[in-house]
Amino acid sequence: MLSLALLAAEETKSSSASGLITFIPIVLIGAAMYFLLIRPQRKRMREQQGLLRTIEKGDEIITNGGIYGFVTLVDGDTLWVDIGHADQEVEIRIHRSAVQRKVNPAVEPAGGQPQPEPSPGAEQDDEGKSNN
Repeated sequence: MLSLALLAAEETKSSSASGLITFIPIVLIGAAMYFLLIRPQRKRMREQQGLLRTIEKGDEIITNGGIYGFVTLVDGDTLWVDIGHADQEVEIRIHRSAVQRKVNPAVEPAGGQPQPEPSPGAEQDDEGKSNN
């Protein structure tokens, strides 16, 4: 009788231990997904929300659709963006969340790719092209 009770107790211990061993990989997969997927995504979301809060009048922005423009008016979550060229005044109204990023004028000049510095001594014609 006593040996049957001991045998049942050992069987319960081994089955609970094997249950714990099969549960560990599930926990490890969950932890890996958190650190590889969820945590970086939350960080990007916080950075984007911080960027959207700092948009002010005069900032050059790029929308999610790829439109470059200058913010002319901030009205809550609505931005009025000037997308015209020089003497043209074309304004569109967009939601603040449609902004992808701000343009850094020191790195990327207004509405275009970074301009390479001309080498000293390189001759240029009237259109700014090198004659070398």
